[in-house]
Parts: sequence; structure tokens; C-alpha cells
Amino acid sequence: MTTRREMLTLATASLALGTTRLFADVPRARRPLNVLVLGGTGFLGPHQVEYALARGHRVTVFNRGRKNGALLEGRVEVLVGDRDSKVVPGLAVLEGSRRWDAVIDNSGYIPRHVRDSAQLLKGRVGRYLFVSTVAAYEGAQPVCVETSPLRALSDPENEQVTAQTYGALKAEGDRIVREVYGSAATIVRPTYVIGPGDETDRFTYWVARTANGGTVLGPRTDAKDLQSVDARDLCPWLVTLIERDIPGVFNAASPREPWDRALEALRPLSERPVRFARPSAAVIEELKLDFPLVEPTLSGGIFANERTGFDGSRARLVGLSYRPLTQTGRATLEWWRAQTPERRAAAKHWPTMEQEQAVLERMAAI
Repeated sequence: MTTRREMLTLATASLALGTTRLFADVPRARRPLNVLVLGGTGFLGPHQVEYALARGHRVTVFNRGRKNGALLEGRVEVLVGDRDSKVVPGLAVLEGSRRWDAVIDNSGYIPRHVRDSAQLLKGRVGRYLFVSTVAAYEGAQPVCVETSPLRALSDPENEQVTAQTYGALKAEGDRIVREVYGSAATIVRPTYVIGPGDETDRFTYWVARTANGGTVLGPRTDAKDLQSVDARDLCPWLVTLIERDIPGVFNAASPREPWDRALEALRPLSERPVRFARPSAAVIEELKLDFPLVEPTLSGGIFANERTGFDGSRARLVGLSYRPLTQTGRATLEWWRAQTPERRAAAKHWPTMEQEQAVLERMAAI
């Protein structure tokens, strides 16, 4: 039987081929850079690597070498190691005097790992771009700007990444990079990253379900507005930041999209009539049903707090733009339909048709 890892490897292979075509006509950069990417084979990495190659940059990828290495062979330099210096060979391959113009850190989830790599590369990279997250912000803020308080790391000894610890761990990594690199640090805090290749299957749920048509059970009526960023917009922009040597902190968060408008943007994906039904919070909580990307949730989670939004205006001022949600939906649907039946069956945390029907029946009874 095909394992989930093997399915994700096949999915990433398909994505990489599509990404190569996407950036085929990108103009070359005036000055080629030597770029080190920590990670590079997950969701964000292939978009970054392919765009950087299209721009004429020399790319070195550092990861554990566990998946998709053949996709990069002969096109980038692959250094095999581990972010955890306690796991052999650790960061040994990055030691020495070698220099890079910039590093993009996609895989810094544990503060100790981030500090080890940041300090090891200090003085040998021109700019350190750390991919953080808006989950790093402390709760109870109406709108988070780049100077808003970040979560505190209450237990520095805890290195388990869970929905409850993710934001605080990333916040500490965020602080470490700024402490070590100062003005040579660039911090990007994305909200939900969506688009083809998304292994979380969150936005993909809404795309696939809407494409099936019929009565689609929409988010609870008190759902917070959706803020997202397509990986195909985010990742080239990250490369642009290092090309332009831009310092600072940026929220990569689209303007707030009310869910009614977001759902309407996905309606054209279906060839059948579509009707959206929005249940009340009371019904959702009674029947204990959550939907991907929807806040608030029943049990908390990465983004669950009292925030109402994230201000992404600073990022837009330095070139981040957002394609229409319909375009993202179409590309995601095309990618999803190209996956194997096993991969599609492995989608996580999707409401079942039976759960949908139970909610619809409860709504009709009220």
C-alpha cells in the first residue's frame, strides 16, 4: 500500500513540474545571488526554488534528504543534514567559511534549531529571511500590525510542535533571528497559505466540496473573515525581498474576505448548481462540527483567539499582491484532481456528507 509520505512525494513531484512551467517566462535578475534555502521540498520550498532558478540565482537546499531529492538533482546543490544539532549529522555540512548572499528559512519551528542555524551562519550570509507566522501574535488584539506583541514562550524546554504550542515556538524563532541579525533580518508572517500543493488540505476542502455542487454547508454565521495568501504570490515575493535586500517585518495577509464573498468566488468551480447554507454557531456547537480555515473553532487551535484581522499593508507597499480567490481555487482544483485516489482519500479533517446532512436537518428543524 502506498504510504502517506509516498503520496505526498508524488504530489510534490506533480507540483514541481507545474511550478517550473509557471515561471518559464520570468525575466532574469540583474545580479545572480547565491541563495541557501533551509527546507525546500515542502509546500513553500518548490515555489521559491523554481522562481529563484528562473531568475538565474544559484540555489543550495539544506534538508534531511527524505523526499523529492530527484526533483532537484542537477538543478540545485543539495546539502543533507538535520536542523537538530543533536541528530547526526546535524548542521555539520553548513559549517566552515562558505558564504551565501541570502538564506530563506522555511523549516525553523523549534527555537533551539533556529538559534543554532542563525548563529552558525552569522557573518556568512548577507540576509536572513525567516518565514514566521501570524500565529506568533498574542491574542486579544483587534488588528495585528507588525509591532503588535508576540506570544511568550512559557516553557522553553518544550519542543513539541502542536496546535497549542506552534505560535509561541514560531514567535521565539522570530525573536531569535531579529536578535542575531538585526538589520540583516527579514521576517515574514504569513496567514493561511493556500493554493496547489497545500498538504494541509484546508482550502482544498472548500474547493473540492464546492466543485461537487449541490447544497454546500458553509461556515458558521459568526465565522471570522478569511485572510490568506496564495503560495504562488508569496514565494516569488520572498525571493524579491532578498533580491532587493529589504529588511523588516511583514504580515503576508490578504485584505479580509467575508466568507459569503469567498464562497461566491468558488462558485464557478462547479458545473452544477451550488447553494451555500450557513449554520448558526449554536447548531455547529450542538453537533460539534468544525470546518477547515474557519474561526472560531470548537477546541481552539493555531489561530484561535480574539483577533479580528491582520494588517498586511506594509507587505503590499513592497510588492506583495494577491490574485483573485477564483484563480487560486481553479489551480487548486486542477492540482487536486491530478492526485492519486489514495492521496485524495487521505484528506484530513474534512466533514463527511453524513455530518453535513445532520447539520442541514437540524437547521431545517429550527
